[in-house]
Amino acid sequence: MTLDSVRLDHTSLGGYERDTTPNLARIANDGGGQATSNAISHATWTLPSTASILSGTYPSHHEVGFGSERLPESLRTVPELLREEGYHTIGVSRNSHLSDATDLSRGFEEFDWLASSTLLQAAGLKTTLKYLFNLRTHSAGYDLDTAKHSTPFLMNRLAKRRLDDAADGDEPLFCYLHYNEPHRPYYPPLPYLDRYTDELEMSTEEAAEFSMDVHYNLYEYVAEGCPFSEDEWGALVAMYDAEIRYTDEMIGRLFDYVQSLDLDDTVFVVTADHGELFGEHGMLAHKAVPHDGLVNVPLVVHGADFSFDSADLVQHADVMQTLVAGAGGDTDQFQGVDLREETRERAIVQRDPLETEPYLQYNPDFDVSRYHEPMLTAVRDTEWKFLYSDDGEDLYRLPDESTDVAADYPEVTAEFEAFTEEWLDGPGAPLGERSEAEFTDAMKQQLADLGYVE
Repeated sequence: MTLDSVRLDHTSLGGYERDTTPNLARIANDGGGQATSNAISHATWTLPSTASILSGTYPSHHEVGFGSERLPESLRTVPELLREEGYHTIGVSRNSHLSDATDLSRGFEEFDWLASSTLLQAAGLKTTLKYLFNLRTHSAGYDLDTAKHSTPFLMNRLAKRRLDDAADGDEPLFCYLHYNEPHRPYYPPLPYLDRYTDELEMSTEEAAEFSMDVHYNLYEYVAEGCPFSEDEWGALVAMYDAEIRYTDEMIGRLFDYVQSLDLDDTVFVVTADHGELFGEHGMLAHKAVPHDGLVNVPLVVHGADFSFDSADLVQHADVMQTLVAGAGGDTDQFQGVDLREETRERAIVQRDPLETEPYLQYNPDFDVSRYHEPMLTAVRDTEWKFLYSDDGEDLYRLPDESTDVAADYPEVTAEFEAFTEEWLDGPGAPLGERSEAEFTDAMKQQLADLGYVE
């Protein structure tokens, strides 16, 4: 399952000062669990990242989110590959980027896209009424702003129903869930609003409304240099952390439920499609910069027949390739490594060309020169991070990602540059099968709630 916008260093697994993910830690520390501190996403936002997860290929290769909006027909999805091996495939998504519109629902025999307009159809009357009855416990209460509402409760209910039905069959099962929390706006369910607000000068209600204000005016705030007081930064992070804490609770409940079912050899995987920025390089949300806050994500695997060291570099394509190969599936198209046999030496993250106009319209003097505007490829190992685009290259010696040391280490820079150029001409070369998605009005509304479109 994928959580949206969770950065590792805001989790208990990442040594965070707040115990935001006790359930993820519990799953990882269970006898059959494991986690890594170096899980690196393929991309900086949901659409290309999810396409990479479900195809096992890199963004510049599949091009989804990089000039294209739909998965190329020549690439098969993980559920398609597993169906060929006799698996029953189930998908539940709370994000329009994983839907029929982008063809990322391809291969799921049962697929639910969850939105306010599809709630009754997808969840059914009984579950819908139970959700409405619990709006003050699991969401924002009876508020008309759809952007404030949380849906892990619904995700769990749908997943349990599908799992119950599948548990009665003889087929092996693949179930993929995309939870939209804690994607902005950071507005946790009412019982979690004051989870981390005790040290704030502003009230809990003021902190929540400030978080919504930042959501609706994100580009303007970034263009102005994120001019927040210490208390305002604290409010924003408190709301984000509380969303992580609530979602972790729901993941823990689902894990316990899965463990209670009569399912043999169950592998339970939890990760995030990307992280989130809180002022790094002057940015918010998941924009512009492949800083580790944005690309270093949690990864917990329980019940697998493969293992990795807690410090190993791992990417989503690696996990999917290993799982599909273990099921006997065809992995020829995959660009990861089989974790049963290999250890990754370098992780590759890509960001599509940067749109600077949204910032410049609020501040014509906004310094866009500090960012790579063309498509950006970042290559990372455990010591270095190298950024490459047609604008040039940067080299950072981790964990410092503020000081470009390319001129100080010319041999390291040259080695990374040669590797990146060769990779872009090889595995990273585009398939050239671009096509547009056909988002419905309901999908566009959901994307607007998430801040993707105006």
